Parts: sequence; C-alpha cells; structure tokens
Amino acid sequence: MRKTSAAVLVLALGVFGIITTEMGIVGVLPQLSAELGVPPSTAGWLVGAFALVIAVTGPFTTLLASGIDRKKVLAASIAVFALSNAVYALTTQYEVMLAFRIIPAVFHPVFFSVALATAARMVVTKDGEDAKAATRATTTVFAGVTVGFAFGVPLTSYLAEHLSLPAAFWFGALVNLIAFLGILRLLPSLPVGRRVSYGAQLSVLRQPRMWLTITSVVLIFAAMFSVYGYFAEYLGQVTDMDGSWVSAMLMAFGIVMILGNFAFGSLLQRNLVRTALAYPALCLLVYVLVYAIGPRFVPMVLGVLVWGAVHSGGLVVTQSWLGRDAREAPEFGNSLFISFSNLGITLGTAAGGWVLSAAGARRLPWVGAGFAIAALVVMLVRLSLDRAGRRTPQSGEVAASHAAVRAAP
Repeated sequence: MRKTSAAVLVLALGVFGIITTEMGIVGVLPQLSAELGVPPSTAGWLVGAFALVIAVTGPFTTLLASGIDRKKVLAASIAVFALSNAVYALTTQYEVMLAFRIIPAVFHPVFFSVALATAARMVVTKDGEDAKAATRATTTVFAGVTVGFAFGVPLTSYLAEHLSLPAAFWFGALVNLIAFLGILRLLPSLPVGRRVSYGAQLSVLRQPRMWLTITSVVLIFAAMFSVYGYFAEYLGQVTDMDGSWVSAMLMAFGIVMILGNFAFGSLLQRNLVRTALAYPALCLLVYVLVYAIGPRFVPMVLGVLVWGAVHSGGLVVTQSWLGRDAREAPEFGNSLFISFSNLGITLGTAAGGWVLSAAGARRLPWVGAGFAIAALVVMLVRLSLDRAGRRTPQSGEVAASHAAVRAAP
C-alpha cells in the first residue's frame, strides 16, 4: 500500500512537471522574447502552439494509446518532457524551441488521461472503499496542476530572473526526469484489460448538447488565458512591476489558486449548474477590476489575489460542466476536456497577442471580458435546451404513450 501511495505521488509529480513545462513559459516570455530576438506576440505562440497541438491531437492520441501498457505510455510521455526542457535550455533559436513545444504537446493529453485512470486503478481494494480511494488518488494527481501553477510557474520565472533562462529550463528537465525514474521504479506493469471500443467512446460526440458544452469550455479558457497568457507583460507594462515582483505575483496567484480550487469544488458539490453559470460572470467582474486598477501598484497586488482565486475555478468548473455530458465515456471525456480547453488557450493567447501588438497591454482585460460574455451566452443556450427537453416528451416516450393508449381497454 505504501508503494502504491508513492506511485500516485510520482504521477502527481509528473503532472507538476508537465504544468511547469507548459505554463512556466508564461512567466519568462519577456526574457525569451529578448533572448530569441522575436516580438512578444510571436513569443506568445510558444504558449499558443503548445495548446493548439493538444487541442488538435488530444482525443486521437488518447484513443491510439488506449491499448498500450499504461506504464510504458506514462514513462515515454514524461521522458519527452524531460528531453524538451533540456532543448529549451540549450537552444537560442526560436524555430527549434517552437518545434520542441509541439512535440511534447502531443504527449500531454495522453499522460494526463492515463495518469488519472492509472491512479484510480492502482488503489482499487476489496473492502468496499474503491470509490473513495479512487477519488483520493485522482485528486492527488490533479493537485499537481494547482501546485504547478503555485510553485512551478513562479519558480521558473524566479530562476530565469535571478540565475538564467537555461537554469529555469534545467529545473523543468530535472523534475520530469525524477518523475520518469519514479515511474520506472514504482509503477508495476499495467497491461490494458477490457478495452472500450473506439465507437463506444466516440458516441458521446453524437449529442448536440455536448457541442454547446464544448464551445463554452473553449470560450471560458479563452477568457482565462487571453489575459493570463500575458501576465508578465501586463504587470510589467501597465503596473510597472520588475521581474522580481512579477515572480512574486505569479507565486501569490498560484497559491491562491490552490485555495480557490477547493472553494469552487465545494460550490460545485452544492449546485453544479449555478456555479458553472456564475463562473464567466465572475471572470467578467475580475477583468473590469484588473483594468480599473492596472496602473496602481498596491491595488493591483491585491487584485492579483482576487484574479487568482477566480482563475482557479476555471479548471474544476469546466471539467465538471463537460463531465455532465460525458458520463458514458469518462476517460474519453477527460481527453475532450484537455483538448478543447487547450483550444481555448490557443484562441485566447492568439487574440491577446493580437490586441497586445495592436493596442498595447492596457487593453488585454477587455479581450477576456468579451470571451467571458460569449461563454455565458452559450451556457444559457445550453441550459435552455435542457429545459425544452424536459417540457417536450422524447419520441420514444411519445411512442410508448401512444402504445399504452391503444392497449387500454
């Protein structure tokens, strides 16, 4: 049991390493822009391209890997992340770095989906506590996301500011290497048992309501990352914070995210729909606040805490929101969530980069506000279909009713 717990922690470390790799770039974009000799909007594609590849390939790579031993899939995926970080540390060419942002992005959704399922599988017992143990294990693995935001991203920024960019990326390589070695040492061989057919997994996409839900997930993540993707640029240009302050704000942002994640989780348990609807409205209010206080140093320090608390909810709220429509294929649903949330990140960073180039960092909050309004509208349409469906009997119900009438004496 102790070895199983250690294996779950190693999977959480792998998730931490992946988030640090994916999002650590956010805190060092200004340095990367100068080092690679490209404008900030072009450097932003190191975030956006990573997310775009996940969005395009995620469900397909997860399906293709569904028949391979889980240990081999996890080890190979995390090894690619360790290698990619080493390349970031060694290269000074934008094209090379962009290529090695694309390669690990192919493995990102595979590792996430398999790690969550593997953690639950490893703690299955015979004492009737399977569901609780599985929930604890998957929660532990998913905690790697918020801890990555809280410590991995700001530590990357801190190392780049106080040591060097290569030092920041060697840190990411080391974390992923440790996770790789831990997976080899602690995870048993995990061959696939009964395999769910591709058709059964893809069937969730036949529901029209699912596509409205997916659209709202894309728009919410676009709202989140059109501004957060240029966090360092906004605080540097608008609030006039130096690199040390930006690193501190990134860490404060991430720590508040851990607390906010639990708070939104509690709200979702009470009422999923109301919490989901409230989320884009809260994003809108936060961006109005960030715009209003952006040039003021002390108010913005406090504003970052509010921003982080609300930002944290996007992960758990959208995953729960999409999960309502993917109950028949939860693992494939996880890959859809990862894929389309990253499509939202791509859309958001692209829109944010365009506004940054055309109008300056000061206007970035309005991009996020626009996406938040669009997400709220789509979610309201999605719920109106639910209400219409409850009022209108389904065709099968109508047929059964007619049959009952004909059979009545």
